[in-house]
Amino acid sequence: MKKVKIGGVPEHFNLAWYLTIKNGEYKAEDINLRWQDYPDGTGAMCKGLRDGDIDMAVILTEGIVKDIIAGNPSKIVQTFVQSPLIWGVHVANDSTFKVVEDLKGTKAAISRYGSGSHLMAYINAENHQWNLDKDLNFEIINNLEGAVEGLTEGKAEYFLWEKFMTKPIVDKGVFRRISDCPTPWPCFVVAAREDFIENNSEELKTILDIINNTTADFKAIPSIDKTIANRYNLQLEDVQDWLNLTEWSQELIDEQTLNEIQEQLHKLGVISKTVGYETLTHSL
Repeated sequence: MKKVKIGGVPEHFNLAWYLTIKNGEYKAEDINLRWQDYPDGTGAMCKGLRDGDIDMAVILTEGIVKDIIAGNPSKIVQTFVQSPLIWGVHVANDSTFKVVEDLKGTKAAISRYGSGSHLMAYINAENHQWNLDKDLNFEIINNLEGAVEGLTEGKAEYFLWEKFMTKPIVDKGVFRRISDCPTPWPCFVVAAREDFIENNSEELKTILDIINNTTADFKAIPSIDKTIANRYNLQLEDVQDWLNLTEWSQELIDEQTLNEIQEQLHKLGVISKTVGYETLTHSL
């Protein structure tokens, strides 16, 4: 049986992977797919791919694009979630900040450099015409727990994270969400190490076929909203809102979209150059 290691954030977006693994669908095809949670997010997964700790990752599009250009020996093999990720701009509940403009020049909490929370801080700053050199400052907090501590203790002033996963923290009165900042592109892709693609293309295709069969009909799974709410400690109405906003994909991201992502990241100074479609993707 072929052992394959895949990483992703322990969030509702990835429930389909958990269900297909639990149902033994990969083992039925002689593949032992092992899931590795990455609560620290994109930057940690990029490192996992680089170090060979994982063969595949379900990862934020902008993060893996940046890291492939920086030398990560991986390729995007499919879009996973087609719809944008809606990031909430969060502050400590008792802070004096009321609107995003109040945050100009203050410190953003980020999980690590190159992470989604780091890159989206740039997008947020660009949306509000800030000076990217003067008005952006960062404090590394590793993960969501670190962000709670960082904002509460005043180590940083604001934090961007997926708004539905942070909703329970907002509901508890720890964070206050003052704005939303959607990604202007499909939010999650599946990436794989180049050596894994080269040596295991049939297994990779089988894995994608299995997950695609589930995501194609994900919203039709009986009581899926209740399952998500219970598993991820979310309110049922929030899960229903999220399901209405979320669309999965079974296709490879297109060249025009990747060019637009690169142009935006280059404009923000996040990447130093743009590259060709074939450098970033592999079509099975």
